[in-house]
Amino acid sequence: MGDRKQARDEEFQAFVVGRWPRLMRTAFLLTGEQHAAEDLVQTTLEQTYVAWRRVGSADDPDAYVRRVMVNAHARRHRRRLKEFLAPKDDEGVARELPDTGDRIAQADDRGALLTALAQLPPRQRQAVVLRYWEDLSESGTAEAMGCSVGAVKSNAAKGIAKLRAIPGLAAVVTDGGRK
Repeated sequence: MGDRKQARDEEFQAFVVGRWPRLMRTAFLLTGEQHAAEDLVQTTLEQTYVAWRRVGSADDPDAYVRRVMVNAHARRHRRRLKEFLAPKDDEGVARELPDTGDRIAQADDRGALLTALAQLPPRQRQAVVLRYWEDLSESGTAEAMGCSVGAVKSNAAKGIAKLRAIPGLAAVVTDGGRK
């Protein structure tokens, strides 16, 4: 019995170590704040660990963990009536993503993109993050968000339209903000 538990613990630990940067990036994009992202990942991993026997043997453990993360994030903000916006510093700029070595964190103009994401309502933000950063299919995103494919399409389209309407963001994305 002890050997099986130790093997499960080692398997879970390997999963966490391998997925940590991606989990943190996704959580940061959902929450907009480093500390909130850390809390969200911690909550997600606590819930995942409890069910690891089932999760570890699932066809796609990553999908299960994403769903747990999206549900945990939604539960935290369901009680709020106003939109959840990322905290801003004194100049009104969203806090930057910590440098974890991934390409998004290394982008010169990530602050503009994070500020723009913070302006989206939570469901649109979830749809955009899961579809375009996590690169999930529409059905995978629908499963992670607990909604229909049509709702994903609608939320993603509205979110992208709002991002495109933000002055200056298109220039940052197309030419890196250089004139």
